[in-house]
Amino acid sequence: MSEQLLPGYIIRNGSSLERSLLLKFMQRTYQDLFPHEDFSHLEQTVKQYFSSDTPLWWVEEEGEQGSRGAGEQGTNKESLSSTPLPLCPSASSPIACLWVGNAIDQVHGNRHAHIFILYVVPEHRRRGIGTALMRYVENWAIQRGDRQIGLQVFQSNKPALNLYNQLGYQTQSLWMVKFLSAEK
Repeated sequence: MSEQLLPGYIIRNGSSLERSLLLKFMQRTYQDLFPHEDFSHLEQTVKQYFSSDTPLWWVEEEGEQGSRGAGEQGTNKESLSSTPLPLCPSASSPIACLWVGNAIDQVHGNRHAHIFILYVVPEHRRRGIGTALMRYVENWAIQRGDRQIGLQVFQSNKPALNLYNQLGYQTQSLWMVKFLSAEK
C-alpha cells in the first residue's frame, strides 16, 4: 500500500523481501559520513533487528512505484554484498528510506519508537522529504501510543542535526566512547 508523502513522491511499506535493499541504504548512509570505512558488518545489524516489529518505509517518485525488478527484492547471499548503491538511483529505485525499531525509555520504562535510519539520496535532498518522513513517523508513533521518539545522530552530520533541531528534538543524553588499546 502506498500514499502520497509530498507532491511527486509516494511512501510505501517495505517488506521482509527487501533486506538487501535496506542493507544497501544503511551502508550508503554510513559511507556518506565515513567514506573510507568498510560497512559490511551492517549485514549482521539487518539480520538481527529487521522484523515485522521494525517497520520499514520507502519513498519513491510518483509514477515509479511497482517498476522494481524481482532481483532487488531477493534475499540471496549475492544481493547482501557490501556493494554500495550507485551514486545516481535508477528510476525504479527508492529515493529515501525510513526504518524504525523499538526502545525502552530507561527513566520511565515506556516503549517508544527509535529511528534506526532515515536516508534521502543526495539528488533528492532539500526538497522536504526528510521533514515529511519525520512527520510521518511521528504520526505513526502517536497512533500506536508512543509518547516519544528516539534517534542517534553523529555530531558531524550537521544537516541531520539541523533538521532534528528544527523539528523540536532535544539532546537527552550523550553517547561517549573511549578507544582502548590492547597494549598495556
